[in-house]
Amino acid sequence: MSLAAPITTHDCATARVPQDGPRPFSFFGETIAPVAMPPSDPPLLQVIVDTEEEFDWSRPFSRKTTGVRNIAHQLKAQPVFERYGLKPTYVVDHPVASQSIGYGPLREILADGRCDIGAHLQPWVNPPFVEDVSYVSSYPGNLPPEIEREKLAVLTATIERNLGVRPLVYRAGRYGLGPRSLAILDRFGYEIDASVLPGVDLSWRYGPDFSRFGPQPFRFGSTGRRLGIPLTIGHVGRLARYAATLYPWLDTRPADRFKLKAAASRLRLVERIQLTPEGFTLAEQKRLVRALLARGQRIFNLSYHSPSLMPGGAPYVRDVNDLARFLDTLEGFLDFFVNETKGRFTTPLALKRRFDRAAAQPA
Repeated sequence: MSLAAPITTHDCATARVPQDGPRPFSFFGETIAPVAMPPSDPPLLQVIVDTEEEFDWSRPFSRKTTGVRNIAHQLKAQPVFERYGLKPTYVVDHPVASQSIGYGPLREILADGRCDIGAHLQPWVNPPFVEDVSYVSSYPGNLPPEIEREKLAVLTATIERNLGVRPLVYRAGRYGLGPRSLAILDRFGYEIDASVLPGVDLSWRYGPDFSRFGPQPFRFGSTGRRLGIPLTIGHVGRLARYAATLYPWLDTRPADRFKLKAAASRLRLVERIQLTPEGFTLAEQKRLVRALLARGQRIFNLSYHSPSLMPGGAPYVRDVNDLARFLDTLEGFLDFFVNETKGRFTTPLALKRRFDRAAAQPA
């Protein structure tokens, strides 16, 4: 097994706004300007972990669900990352940041530079508790902007107090960006948003519509100084080129009722794959990355939820056998990324610094 060193600041050519790719567009009135890496550069992979409480995702949201025993279990994956010289980013929510059983294990990893810390706003467990808990209000961007802003202020201060770092990377709970979310992040000095599910429309579930986003990073904020890093999601299959037209019809309540999405996936006509060991096999993740590389994608974002490392903490890992498969899939993917794609590892903050330096270079 050969291990790749993390990419350095000198390994990458100038980042650029695509000349023949996606153009700037508007998202809730915010200008979104996609940026890309040159196709000659090595692929880059970052890992962002939604670091949160255990809860039963099939049950209603509850303010009482704040157990964070799973955080100690993150030490099961950390050695895998360290074997590959990879530094994960743990985006933590309020139950984790406010309880010593949650932030304690992370402080140990953070103390010697083995991880970065970001923020993850889950409204129903993040004070101030002023809104009714509901499916709609579970998306931070659906809250009145003053409440969304105050909740993020509390979360940011709690992370600073108990973990000793100012979080600069943000992921909205349930990927729930709203009309003022990006402006609020800009105001608070967050450098990176990692909430976008590219090509996915959550509006029929009361969430945001990300249909116009591709997998490329993008600029937002005043003077375009902030960086958005979408999750890695894409379509593969014989009809993948028609996914923009076909998948919105498959990703609806009526289609779910008749299991049309599952049928299209089973027949390898068109399937949407996310880069995560949660619910996706190693073979599926490899298939996704190969397809995206063929389309010119160079930046990849692997994510999972922290409770998945505690058997019984999340639906993807019910017992020790599931956990072993989960860790094997995670390590198998890192090995694939190093050896087949000849990829390197980065972090969201390192990636932004690279884009910033490239933007500052004379044309």
